[in-house]
Amino acid sequence: MAYSPRLKEEYKSRVIAALTEEFGYNNVMQVPKLTKIVISKGVGGAVADKKLIDYAVEELTTISGQKAISTLSKKDVASFKLRKGMPIGAKVTLRGEMMYEFLDRLVTSALPRVRDFNGIKATGFDGRGNYNLGVTEQIIFPEINIDKVNKISGMDITFVTTADTDKEAKSLLTELGLPFKKN
Repeated sequence: MAYSPRLKEEYKSRVIAALTEEFGYNNVMQVPKLTKIVISKGVGGAVADKKLIDYAVEELTTISGQKAISTLSKKDVASFKLRKGMPIGAKVTLRGEMMYEFLDRLVTSALPRVRDFNGIKATGFDGRGNYNLGVTEQIIFPEINIDKVNKISGMDITFVTTADTDKEAKSLLTELGLPFKKN
């Protein structure tokens, strides 16, 4: 039998049934699903030091298990000494098996390592069924060796779903294990 991530199996076996019961879908294809997870990191100091981009790409690659790319600026900003086409960040887009693997690691090992953690805010929805989560320190991921970190920095994690409303998306992400705050 071929390998399949734990959360993917859980989605097929339990989450689809739970969401169908909650929202009364007529067809399995109506049930919202996670399409991709985008992890991005802005590196403002990269204008002065080009090596910072390499560190950011390396960290995102280590965290996600997939090669990250550097992002380029779209326009000139004189006050930031920024030129069009300069690298100013890094991102990686996860789909399929890698996406479920990352989500599993995020929920089971990374988020519990956040200091004074009592759930993630439910205010990160965009109105179209997508959720944005900001992580303040990259050292919460067990893959990152704290001795090799040159600077503590955060990142944004975007969960893109096929849900039409925020309520459906929140139910999907809750069923997949994201610990939202109660209030």
